[in-house]
Amino acid sequence: MACSNNTAGMPPRVVIVGLASCFGCQLQITNDEAHLLDVLGQVDLRYWQLASSAPEPEGDVDVVVIEGAVTTEESRRCVQQWRERARTLIAIGACAVTGGIPGMAAKGLDPRYDAVYGADVPEACGETCAPCSVSSVVDVDFEVRSCPIDTADFIRILERALYGSNALDLTDTMCGSCKRNEGGCLWRQGKQCLGLVTLAGCGAKCVNLGRECNGCRGLSPHANLPAARAMVESMGMSVSDFDEALELFNQTNPMLREGK
Repeated sequence: MACSNNTAGMPPRVVIVGLASCFGCQLQITNDEAHLLDVLGQVDLRYWQLASSAPEPEGDVDVVVIEGAVTTEESRRCVQQWRERARTLIAIGACAVTGGIPGMAAKGLDPRYDAVYGADVPEACGETCAPCSVSSVVDVDFEVRSCPIDTADFIRILERALYGSNALDLTDTMCGSCKRNEGGCLWRQGKQCLGLVTLAGCGAKCVNLGRECNGCRGLSPHANLPAARAMVESMGMSVSDFDEALELFNQTNPMLREGK
């Protein structure tokens, strides 16, 4: 859904906020200065958490960009409030889109706190909850995937949010990208690559560098996990290792929880 400012002649009001994350995706936004300045020159950037020590602005905005996973009741309320105040909500990065690395703690959260803090959990931790994605709490209009995000991908999605687009979201798995790149398959080298179930769209960057896909873009809605596990087993590799690798960025995905 594209936003449109009701105030004639005024640029769209944009804010960028961060939850539980390394803030790497906010930092990544700055890595394409030329194109970024073109886009930011067309908006009213009211607040950017990484770049400002000022308090969050009051009132409604046109676009809110959220990085990070929801890990506390405070962050849950924060997301809900921004959803009410913003016409368009964009989740960026694996933490916000899939739960990411924080999501690994979603299963068995209390024992993890006991192991680290014992009975003395610091008040600074706040009222914690099982880590989850932004879309688990509110409706999300656009998502920018990967860990970290690709700057060009962010700019493209931001422009879609601002001006509208009829572009279709990708649903293919990443294996198709590898075939088009003609870079060969890491499975044939005995490496457990998650590209056979991971959502396409990154251009197979890790694989092009000789590294296995770690699934940071999340599972494709068309991923066939039973078939993938059968293939892993047929190649004499560990299915449990494959499932454990999937949990790095997909612990909160219902497809894993339902055992599909």
